[in-house]
Amino acid sequence: MIEPYRLMINGGVLSPGELKYICEAAEYLGLDAISFGSRQDIIFPEEIDETKFSQFDKIQFVKPKQDGIENIASSYVSADILPSTSWLTSDRYLYVLEQFKHNPKLRINVIDPKQRLVPLFTGNVNFIASKHEDYWYLYLRLPGWKKTKMYPALIYSWDMDKVELAIENILIEEPETIEMVFDLVNDAIETNNRTVDKSLDVPFYPFPYYEGMNRIGTDRYWLGLYWRNNRYDIPFLKAMCDLCSENKIGKISITPWKSFIVKGIPLHSKLTWEKFLGKYGINVRHSMLEMNWHLPVNDKDALSLKKYLVTNFDQNDISTYGLTFGITNHNSDTYNFTSIVIEKNKIPEALGNFKIRDTYNLLYAKNFDPNTRQYIMHVQDVDMVELPGLLMELSQLYFEELGTEREDEKVEITTKKLTTEEVYQCSDCLTIYNEIYGDITQNIESNTSFESLSETYECSLCEAPKSSFEKKVLLKL
Repeated sequence: MIEPYRLMINGGVLSPGELKYICEAAEYLGLDAISFGSRQDIIFPEEIDETKFSQFDKIQFVKPKQDGIENIASSYVSADILPSTSWLTSDRYLYVLEQFKHNPKLRINVIDPKQRLVPLFTGNVNFIASKHEDYWYLYLRLPGWKKTKMYPALIYSWDMDKVELAIENILIEEPETIEMVFDLVNDAIETNNRTVDKSLDVPFYPFPYYEGMNRIGTDRYWLGLYWRNNRYDIPFLKAMCDLCSENKIGKISITPWKSFIVKGIPLHSKLTWEKFLGKYGINVRHSMLEMNWHLPVNDKDALSLKKYLVTNFDQNDISTYGLTFGITNHNSDTYNFTSIVIEKNKIPEALGNFKIRDTYNLLYAKNFDPNTRQYIMHVQDVDMVELPGLLMELSQLYFEELGTEREDEKVEITTKKLTTEEVYQCSDCLTIYNEIYGDITQNIESNTSFESLSETYECSLCEAPKSSFEKKVLLKL
């Protein structure tokens, strides 16, 4: 398979003007669509005429395996719309990303551990925000390393670029331990490190729904767009960039799930955007069953397998809320970052005229949490027709274990009285209205009963009507 050209998008964030320029270049090169990659980069999915590259001096056309250049991934996309570390604002991300001036040879992640949309440990060099303002944990998995190791110091925000570059420069020494890396980096550069005073705490959150028009605060919206074939039409993207400019929206964010998010749509423009999406026939209500998958780019067999499995899930009315799935090949060099992994085995050489069917291994992350970085082999060498039933078994196991004590947690058990708490949950997006807290996004004070809310009350996330909420009883210690 020919490696497609990619465009490195620093942190997965670019302006509408930059995206429009890329679309115009793609159009000139004979493409009618572009795709997104799992490193939050942009992919030109077909062969293009290399002799025309010189006409686009603002674009660096890259083949990562050939050129040795990698994209920087970040969780900028989650800022303002998902749980976050208090000091890690959208502006702070941009300042941090701006300092990386060189073409990285290693995969770099710049990540907030309190969000779930962007995986934490898929890079060679993973900067993960700590509770201390402008300080980051550093987790390394250098080429040839089998495990990810924590660097024994916190890295200052404004040292991140030179620390990463120093790590690239010491690769010639083939460091085998994190202590060796620490010593070599300290010998090479001056840094403003801080002592690690607490191990990284990565809370478990179910995987979020990232599509559709959703509210931010009281007067803004964010829009997530996902196309199942990962071919985003250029005329639509160009028109969308123009609409972003009209609404003074400065940034567009690419997700690792081959989709993108537009944040900051003004309240007064919401109807305009909905009409715009309707004009282009854009569907923004895909099922979570098919959105929580990670597939290799331009792999028709993987896409066909996904469709087969999703159809089986749908026919059996199976919930996969909070779970993520990945399809990979035996020779893949990417790190798994989904709850469940379907690994296609190498096909043995055929004997005579016998046709050999594909077989698969099924793995799942410890506690179904990919951030544990530990995968458990569930079954090996099974036929495709066996996969739906096995995946449903794993899904049921996930829900049975959800909320129970984690295997690697040591919790002091004390005798407490169980109490109940009534809440109201949106049946469309599962958002909860808790009378104790009210709804600050709609100026509803704490201790306001659900019954006393106006009949015009809408879900703060998906704007479903009050009638969509159902009473739920929670057990609390």
